[in-house]
Amino acid sequence: MSGDLLTLEGVHTHIGAYHILHGVDLHVPRGQLTMLLGRNGAGKTTTLRTIMGLWRASQGRVTFNGQDITQQPTPQIAGLGIAYVPENMGIFADLTVKENMVLAARSAKTAAQIDGERLQWIFRLFPAVEKFWNHPAGKLSGGQKQMLAVSRAIIEPRELLIVDEPSKGLAPAIINNMIDAFAQLKKSGVTILLVEQNISFAKRLGDTVAVMDDGRVVHAGAMRELAEDEELQRELLGLAL
Repeated sequence: MSGDLLTLEGVHTHIGAYHILHGVDLHVPRGQLTMLLGRNGAGKTTTLRTIMGLWRASQGRVTFNGQDITQQPTPQIAGLGIAYVPENMGIFADLTVKENMVLAARSAKTAAQIDGERLQWIFRLFPAVEKFWNHPAGKLSGGQKQMLAVSRAIIEPRELLIVDEPSKGLAPAIINNMIDAFAQLKKSGVTILLVEQNISFAKRLGDTVAVMDDGRVVHAGAMRELAEDEELQRELLGLAL
């Protein structure tokens, strides 16, 4: 199948008395990596949380794989094949890496029941997950925690992976490792939506891009076109890639 795997049409989100999203239109093409960019406070994280049903859209529609998921509860949305890695990574610090992975593998109750072939694939993507398998997750470095968070999200096959600022606070070598891993994930057929502040990261990975400002998508198109247009970059982001 081709076309968009995920679409948002005229989505508004209120959090208490605050009107955060003002009619977001977003298209995430199937099999591609879409970057969601914008200044701090533009509404990027709210958009991700609204997709996942953690915050409810007050108006508009969210469609995944042809199905309206706007009012579905979060567990049901996740069950459709969407994985979400929040900015805080959501790992369980007091549990070991292995225990974190077992919890994420809903079809397994023990590590031995995890799909061995898939686990080895994850180990190749993120060797640190295997190296620190029996270590407490809270003792890992920031980069290792991010690798664990993404590994948990893909321990079962997913159609869509949503990640909020995966490169935040990471050393350049770890960022390069994350870029390689996301490229491999995309090759495997996973559609990816990433929120990023690291423009170099976005430029190297993105197929398509949407730029948000003040709760709206103000630009959408090919990542390459934005990367080559310095005037547009400054207009949209206040900087050049």
